[in-house]
Amino acid sequence: MSWLLLLIAGLLEVVWAIGLKYTEGFTRLWPSVGTGAAMVASVVLLGLAMRTLPVGTAYAVWTGIGAVGTVILGIVLFAEPATAARLGCVALIVAGIVGLKLTSAA
Repeated sequence: MSWLLLLIAGLLEVVWAIGLKYTEGFTRLWPSVGTGAAMVASVVLLGLAMRTLPVGTAYAVWTGIGAVGTVILGIVLFAEPATAARLGCVALIVAGIVGLKLTSAA
């Protein structure tokens, strides 16, 4: 259950990171409200997952999911470059997330 909470928390991190772009510096009300709600929910779920997962693993996986998801959506939504180097770096982050999951005791 903790891994599921952590996955959802990571996905919500992607939501708020992308949401920041749509807030236009927190000048747009509804995107700002949604972004803030996603931030709070993401951190709360991360905290719940950390009740049983090691802090280093949980935090690294959470930020990794957020980083990978945000890069991918940046490419899809904002036409950011999808160079081989960028995608290779994303693959390294994914490998790190998988490695932490496989070596976690929880």
